[in-house]
Amino acid sequence: MKNPWDFSGKTALVVGGSSGIGNAIAHGYKSHGAEVHVWGTRPVQDYATMEGSDLTGLHYTQMDVTDVPAVEAWRPPFEALDILVCSQGTARFKREEFKPTVARAVIEVNLVSLFTCTDKFYPMLKQSRGTVIIIGSTAAYHSTRGTPAYNASKTAVLGLVRTLGEAWGPDGIRVNGIAPGFVPTKLTKVTSEHPDRLKRHLDRIPMGRVGAVEDMAHVALFLASPMASYILGQTIPVDGGLILN
Repeated sequence: MKNPWDFSGKTALVVGGSSGIGNAIAHGYKSHGAEVHVWGTRPVQDYATMEGSDLTGLHYTQMDVTDVPAVEAWRPPFEALDILVCSQGTARFKREEFKPTVARAVIEVNLVSLFTCTDKFYPMLKQSRGTVIIIGSTAAYHSTRGTPAYNASKTAVLGLVRTLGEAWGPDGIRVNGIAPGFVPTKLTKVTSEHPDRLKRHLDRIPMGRVGAVEDMAHVALFLASPMASYILGQTIPVDGGLILN
């Protein structure tokens, strides 16, 4: 039996793979033999000193996923695509998301761009009978009082994963999702760098620790492997038990 964790000969694209959870997923596939491409929003030199970013051995492209014409016009430097990970995401704090213009901008990144990216690569994924993994959030399972647009968009991701899974399953494309719990990244510094807020989160997690980006990468490896060949349209919470209470 072939090693199910051997991704040699496979090509992956991780949208939002320049830092944080997406970067860990990209390196997870690379460490198991895949050729890995990543998209990020900034010039490549900006990531050289950024915490949580390591582009070593990855093929990087700067791309604004809200720029639909740019995404549609992009010419892939690979002939086949086996794995597409959509890990893009944003949030605006201090109650900014209650403003319609801000809410629209958040939803464009967190939800609308998923349609843009999956549609762009659908033909290649159908040809390879590939895998799509969409990174959502456990925010979809409870309210997040200060970030309504983030919450609404991540809740919608659950439905998108289900529906794409049903629609594209007959084409041989497996679509699934990961819902991370609290993971310290640049997006969550508003909590992770404030001891009182962090303690409140830890008190709600039965496992007693925050998540690590590697925790998410391990599940992404599983979902893209033959070990998950009969899983379709599901979003897996990876949260240390956060949403159990």
